[in-house]
Order: sequence, then structure tokens, then C-alpha cells
Amino acid sequence: MFHGRGWSSYIRSGDEKHPRVTRALLLRVLSYARPYWGHIGGMLTMILLGTGLSLVSPLIFRSLIDQVLPSRDLNRLVLFAVALLCVPILNGGIRVVQRRLNAAVGEGVIYDLRAALFGRLQRMSLRFFTNTRVGELMSRLNNDVVGAQNAISNTIVNIITNLIETVALLLVMGTLEWRLTIISVLIMPLFILAARRLGTTLRDIARRGMDLNAQMNAHMNETLNIGGALLVKLFGRVREEEARFRTRAAGVRDNGVRRALIGSTFFMILGLVSAVGTALVYGLGGWYVIQGTFTVGTIVAFGAYLGQLYSALQGLATAPVDFSTSMVSFERVFEVLDLPYDILEKKEALSLQDIHGGLAFENVTFHYSVDESMLLKGVRRYGKMEDVGAVFSLAGQENGMKSVEGPPPDSAVSEAASQAREVALEGISFEAPAGSLVALVGPSGAGKTTLTYLIPRLYDPTSGVIRLDGHNLRDLTLDSLSSAVGMVTQEAYLFHDSIRTNLLYAHPDASQAELESAARTANIHAFITELPDGYDTIVGERGYRLSGGEKQRIALARVILKDPKILVLDEATSHLDSESEALIQEALKRVMAGRTSIVIAHRLSTILAADLILVLDRGRIVERGTHGELLAHHGLYAQLYDTQFKREKA
Repeated sequence: MFHGRGWSSYIRSGDEKHPRVTRALLLRVLSYARPYWGHIGGMLTMILLGTGLSLVSPLIFRSLIDQVLPSRDLNRLVLFAVALLCVPILNGGIRVVQRRLNAAVGEGVIYDLRAALFGRLQRMSLRFFTNTRVGELMSRLNNDVVGAQNAISNTIVNIITNLIETVALLLVMGTLEWRLTIISVLIMPLFILAARRLGTTLRDIARRGMDLNAQMNAHMNETLNIGGALLVKLFGRVREEEARFRTRAAGVRDNGVRRALIGSTFFMILGLVSAVGTALVYGLGGWYVIQGTFTVGTIVAFGAYLGQLYSALQGLATAPVDFSTSMVSFERVFEVLDLPYDILEKKEALSLQDIHGGLAFENVTFHYSVDESMLLKGVRRYGKMEDVGAVFSLAGQENGMKSVEGPPPDSAVSEAASQAREVALEGISFEAPAGSLVALVGPSGAGKTTLTYLIPRLYDPTSGVIRLDGHNLRDLTLDSLSSAVGMVTQEAYLFHDSIRTNLLYAHPDASQAELESAARTANIHAFITELPDGYDTIVGERGYRLSGGEKQRIALARVILKDPKILVLDEATSHLDSESEALIQEALKRVMAGRTSIVIAHRLSTILAADLILVLDRGRIVERGTHGELLAHHGLYAQLYDTQFKREKA
């Protein structure tokens, strides 16, 4: 489906105003209709049948007026009356079948596009999600997919229908009266002129509406999730957020009103053009009837055909507007599908089976600077792509906004007191033999969490190599690496579902006994059994119905159920009270046995049990050794021990 083609091949350069509908773009759009050619063929058949039936009624009226009524032929009168009844019945049946086929194509295209988009987004790196608004992604998956579907199931079908009707009507009208047909055709340039004048404006308004809806959706997503709602209430910003939302909703409203006004003006002008053509045809046709050139029935039939012709011409006149709008939706969908992967899996990647858990960092450097080509842009609807802007302040909406993770390179705070820097990790080298425990300590922002994110390839190092059992992580399949590494992050994330479902996410085939064993190890089983619904208790949005310690222990039970060879704990006991922390520390000793454990040290017991302690400062390993060795060195670790751990020991 042309996924290898770059985004730039579908648009003009930034200085041109409107997108160019290229052959490559059209072929790619039509590729999504390929699985439904049978349905589309059936739709075309229904269109031809419907068009043929629509030509019958005017001819019946012509015969009634010119032959049946003057001759008082009752038999033919009854026959024609029955025919006039059967034509709309048959037409209705044809439309039902056509609509059924159309819906199958449209919903099928929506499914294909959404599945492709979701699959693509699932394989994007963490860097992508930290630089992209969730509301923008929801807009692509919902609004733009539906808009793109309209191109295939509605716009293209309508164009074909109107073309067939126009050709058929002109042929029939030409056989009835060629002079009136020529007059009818001469009015067509006025349709084209009206479409070009107002059609462009309508298209731009439609595109602006997509922008405004995306901004409104992003704002709703930011403030209506549990974290955003809590922040709004804690800082007393309910009125401000209501006002901010009204501003965005007002933009959508005003754009909709303008679109309706311009649209009604557009169709009013097309109606006036049709009226001019109709007046000319009936005026000249009436003169021909008076002169005896042709009959009253002919002009009645011709008038009926004329109405159908101008209706088809109106559809063709508005087709460029509808088609361009649909192409914009396709462009926004294709932009996501064309995003390059940040974390790549080699074709010949090794699926590591017998994993021991030996881990080694070799001169690893990493920085958070962003390659803009790998991020989603807020597609500006004239073929120019802008960077995604801020949700609240809308900064970057006009001129684009550079999005960079991490702190700025220049800081007003002195370097001695701040961890602000451009390079997150620099020259990291250490070995963690299989089954060993490595503790990471250092000031906040020193790079401890970033280091742990490199182990499951949430990010790839900027330079250097990370090895698992001697294999470069880049040479392993992502699935085998994922199965080897279990991680409990600082903020435990739980799905808005039952405790059972959240635990089974690590091991879908786990038995109830295995669930309970993991929960006991994490010291959470007793709490779960005391709940009214036990393991079927719903935890709420992001697990907010539970306390921080309860969420953390469920997250730990989940990773225990996964049974990984490498265990990464990012302050996994930070939310526990003293009693729970003591119990879970004992459990962690059992869990860590036989596993390689990388732990961001939060408690003294962790660093005392560590085989190796790495002290990080400003992205570098400044000290390494055991607890006793580092204390004897009287360096940064000794300072951290005095400020963070000595009180705990006392």
C-alpha cells in the first residue's frame, strides 16, 4: 500500500497553497478499496439500474399527455399508472441494496484504516508518545478515519453516479430535442465557475474545522482523565478550564456556522444557475410547442430530465470540494502510517530462548533530542505540516514548536545544584552477571530511570551497546526481549478493569492458583480477598480506587506473574508504609533469587543487599562498588547515605 513512500511525495512544497492530488496518492487511496471490488461492482450495477429506472417516468408522462389522454385509452392509462407505482418501488429496493453494499464498503474501510493506525501506533517508541497529544491521536483514529472512508464509500460513489446520470440524461434529452439539450449544456460553465469560487472556501473551512475539533478533543482528553481532573480541582481551576473549553468549543461553533452559511450560499447560487437554465429551456420549449415543433408531453418529459440533469451537475460541481476534504483526511491518516519506527527489529533478529539474564552496558550514551521526522505533526490543511502545539496555551500552533524531552541545555540554576543537561547518559559501562543485584543511586534527575528504560528498549542508546547474555539488544526480537524483562515503574498503571484482568495482562493463561501465589508474594492477596468482589473488583481509572501502595503491590504481583529473567524496579516500594515495605522487601528477596535485578535504590535494605552499587550524577557513573567500599571512599555516595539512608538505619 505504498507504505514505503515518503510523506513529501503526496504534497506540494510548503509555499503552495493547496494539496496536489497526485497519481500516487489516488492509487494509495484506491488500494483501500481493493478488498471490496465485489461490493463496489454490485454498487455500480445498482447505480446503472437506478439510473435506467429514473429515465422511465418522464417517458411515461410524455406518453400519457401526448397519446393516452387524448385517445382516452383506459387500458394504457391503467398500465401506465401501475408502472408509475412500480418504478419508485423498484427504485427503493435498488437503493436499499446499494446502501447495504455501500455500508459494507464504508465500514470495512474504517476497520482497515483504524486497525492499520492502531497497529502502527502500538509499535512507536516511548519518545513518540511523550511528544504527541493523545487528543490528536484520537482525532486521527476517529474523525479522520471516518472522513477518509467517505472518499471511498460516498464521494467516489457519488461522482460515478452523477457521471453516469449526466451522460445518460444528455443522450436521452438529445434524442428528444437536440436544440434544448444544447441550451441545457451551455449553462454548465456557470456551475464550474460557482464551484471554483465557493468550493475552495468551503474546503478551507472544512479543514479549519478539523483543526479546531482536534484542539477541543485534546483539551477534553487532558482535563477529563482522572489525573487532569484531580489537578484542576486541587488548584481550583474549574472556572478557568470551563472558560478555556468554551473558547475552543466557540471556535468549533463559529466555524460550523460559517460553514453552514457559505454552504447555503453555495447551493443557493447553484440553484439560481439551475433556475436560469430551466427558464431558458421552458421559455424556448414553450415557443416550440406554440409553433407546433413538438408536443406538450415532450416538454414535460424534457423538464423532468432537466431537473435530474441539474441535480447531477450540482453533485459534480460539489465533488471537488468533497473529494479534497476526504483527501485531507487520508493525508492525516497516511502521515501516521508513514511515520518511521524509532525502535526497529532486524529481519534476521534472534529469538532468544534459553535466557540467563546477564546484562552489560558498553560505553552507552543517550540524549533525548527529538528527530522531528519521527514525530506526528499537526497537519496544516494546505499541504504544510506543523509541529504539534501545546494543548492549553496553544503555543506553537502558528509558527510550529520544537518539542524536546528533558530539561533545556541552558539552566539558570548553577550546575552544582542542578541535573539539567542535554545528554541524559554519557559513557555508561557496567556488567550485571546473571542473578546479581545492581542498585542505582544518585540525585533526582541523575539518569537512573533513563538507564532502566534502555534495558527493555523503550529507547535505544544514541551510541554504545547494551548486551543480554552477550547479544546486542538490537539483534534480538522485541518479543523475546519483552519476555525476558519485567519492570515496575515509579507510577504503577492499572487498566480500568478488574484486578484479575490487570494481573492476567502479564500471563493471560495463568491459573487462579498462580494469580494467588503472585499476589501472596507481593503481599496483596489478603487485601484482595477482603474486597467484596475479590479478584473481580474494578480498580477504576488508572487504578485510582486503590491507594498508592495497593496499586504498587498489584503492579509487583503482575510482574511476578510474568516471571522474567531480568527484573527492573524503579523505586517500586516508594509508596509503601513501613509495615508493608518490610513485608514486601522480604518477598522481593525471594523474587530476586535467580534473577538479574536492576533496582533504583529507595531503601537502605536494597543497597545493603546489592552486589554492585552504581552512583550516578549528571548522567555519568561517578562511583561504583559495594556499600562498605563506597562509604570508605567518602564521595558522593557517602553524602547520599548521610542525607537519605542514615536516618533510616537509625
